[in-house]
Amino acid sequence: MRLMKTKLFEPGRLAATQNAFAAIERANQDVVDFFSRHVTGDWGEVSQEDRIENEVSLLNGYRLLSAYRTRLGERVWVLTEADRSLTTILLPEEY
Repeated sequence: MRLMKTKLFEPGRLAATQNAFAAIERANQDVVDFFSRHVTGDWGEVSQEDRIENEVSLLNGYRLLSAYRTRLGERVWVLTEADRSLTTILLPEEY
């Protein structure tokens, strides 16, 4: 049985850049898994400073950032806008 984590915020519209989507597909993973980790507060491979910033951002309505690696080791970021209107998966070099 898989436990469902609580969603911490509404992510708004979901999007992925073509390059990020391709990286996730190459790793035979599902883009939804990255969105799910992000909205439940699994920030992935961000620094301690960015983890703290995300916690502050949850309370104050600032931007949120998560960083993950695909099974093939490619880095992807998940970024939610401060107004929570859009959450995008992108490659770091696309930022």
